[in-house]
Amino acid sequence: MSEIDRLTPTQRPAGRAAGYHVWSDLLFIHWRVPVSLLQPLLPPELTVDTFDGTAWVGLVPFQMSDVRPWWSIPVWGLSRFPETNVRTYVHYQGKDPGVWFFSLDASNWLAVQLARRGWGLNYQWADMRIERQGARRTYRSHRKAGHESCHADIEVGPPYSQGRAFEQTQIAEPGTLDHFLVERYLLYAKRNGVLYQGQVHHRPYPLHVAKVLHLDQQLLMASGIEPPEAACHTLYSPGVKVEVFPLKAIARESAPGSLPVLSKNS
Repeated sequence: MSEIDRLTPTQRPAGRAAGYHVWSDLLFIHWRVPVSLLQPLLPPELTVDTFDGTAWVGLVPFQMSDVRPWWSIPVWGLSRFPETNVRTYVHYQGKDPGVWFFSLDASNWLAVQLARRGWGLNYQWADMRIERQGARRTYRSHRKAGHESCHADIEVGPPYSQGRAFEQTQIAEPGTLDHFLVERYLLYAKRNGVLYQGQVHHRPYPLHVAKVLHLDQQLLMASGIEPPEAACHTLYSPGVKVEVFPLKAIARESAPGSLPVLSKNS
């Protein structure tokens, strides 16, 4: 939906952030999928967001570090761990394009429990690690329960250039598929019948070309998603510093088929 405002969510919201993260060594791997495959897997309040009529599902492993609330320094044993997301892209009533997470695997048990209870996100506890050797990155994940795993090997290439001569790391330009897939600042979560919206803020991702050397994963299938074709879009980012803002309730199920919108100040 080209009429959706995709730039306003990239701006920093007013007020103090609830917490801070650093995201690094991000790998973005995406598959084209039919809208009809994803829409039934979403809360009824949300609609699949598309680019040129195509829906997308992404696998995003990365390193979390310096994780902390605004009032604290990073705590040893809690502030650094790998994470892997399975996600798609949605909007709410024709606006506010964001991310819906089918699953989020993380290697820190306490962080998983806090995120599940506090944010209503489908976090899973997993053994995970990221290996770095020159331009090569290896991402490994194995869930403690269910035993689904993910193994990706990539070679990080030159800075992303969108066809231009490059002298430094480039960012995705608004209106491109790369911007649609990568520059997402809103997220949605649902807990106890209430739909919540959250927001993060960071500078645009510095991007690099990435070549997939090996990919073996069962995380999409565990979420009920079987893409009809192979992954076809890959990018890498060395990382960004992130401000995380509080969730806000935007809709509540009051009766079957009735989803009244709450005040933006709820």
